[in-house]
Amino acid sequence: MTFLQRLLNTLAAASFLLPASTIAQTDSQAQLDALLQEFETLQADVLQLIVESDGGVLEESEIRMALKRPSGFYWETIEPFPELVVTDGSKLWNYQPDLEQLVIEDWNSEDSELAAQLLSGDTEQLKTEYAVQLLDSDDESFQQFRLTPLALESIYNSITLSFSNAAIQSIHIANKNGQQTVWEFNSVQQNVDIEDELFSFSPPADIEIIDNSTGA
Repeated sequence: MTFLQRLLNTLAAASFLLPASTIAQTDSQAQLDALLQEFETLQADVLQLIVESDGGVLEESEIRMALKRPSGFYWETIEPFPELVVTDGSKLWNYQPDLEQLVIEDWNSEDSELAAQLLSGDTEQLKTEYAVQLLDSDDESFQQFRLTPLALESIYNSITLSFSNAAIQSIHIANKNGQQTVWEFNSVQQNVDIEDELFSFSPPADIEIIDNSTGA
C-alpha cells in the first residue's frame, strides 16, 4: 500500500472516530504549538500529490524546500515543471526557467504557499483561523492534527498535519471541491545552518524580469 493510500485511509477512518478521539481544543493547540516551535530552520525533499475527487492522481511533483525563521522560505519544484518561489520576507521571487521569466513582488504572508503559512511558527494566526483537534494514535511517536477552518467561506474542508518523532511527516489538504493535496516530507533536517543567501535570488542574464514590487 502506498503512502498516499495509507494516509487517505487513516483520514477516512478518523472522520468517523473524531468525536471520541480528540482532546480539548486548548490542549491540542498547545501540543501543535510545541511541535511547530521545535525548529528555527527546516529542510526537506517534498513529494506533492494533487488528487482529484475520484481519487485519481492529477499531478505528482518533486520539490526541494527550506525554511528559516522568521521570514526565509524556499520552494523549488524540480519535476515535472521547474519553478522557484523564494522570499527573504521582503521580496518574493518567482522564477520559471522554462519561460525564461522572473516575477518580483512584495512579500505578503497571507498570499504565500500554504506550507509556508502552516510551518512559519505563527501559531497565533492558526488560533484565529482554525479549530485544532489532535487525533488518537496507538503510536506515541506519531501525532496527527486536524485543522478545521473557522470561516465558512474558506476553500478548505480540513487540513491535517502529521508528525513522526516530532518532525513534520505530511500535510494533507482537503478542498471543498473534492480535490486533495498531499505534501509528503522526506529527508527532513531541523535546526541545521542555512545561509541567508539561499532566500534571495540573483536572476540569470537574458531573461524577462517583471518587477511589480514597490521598490521597482
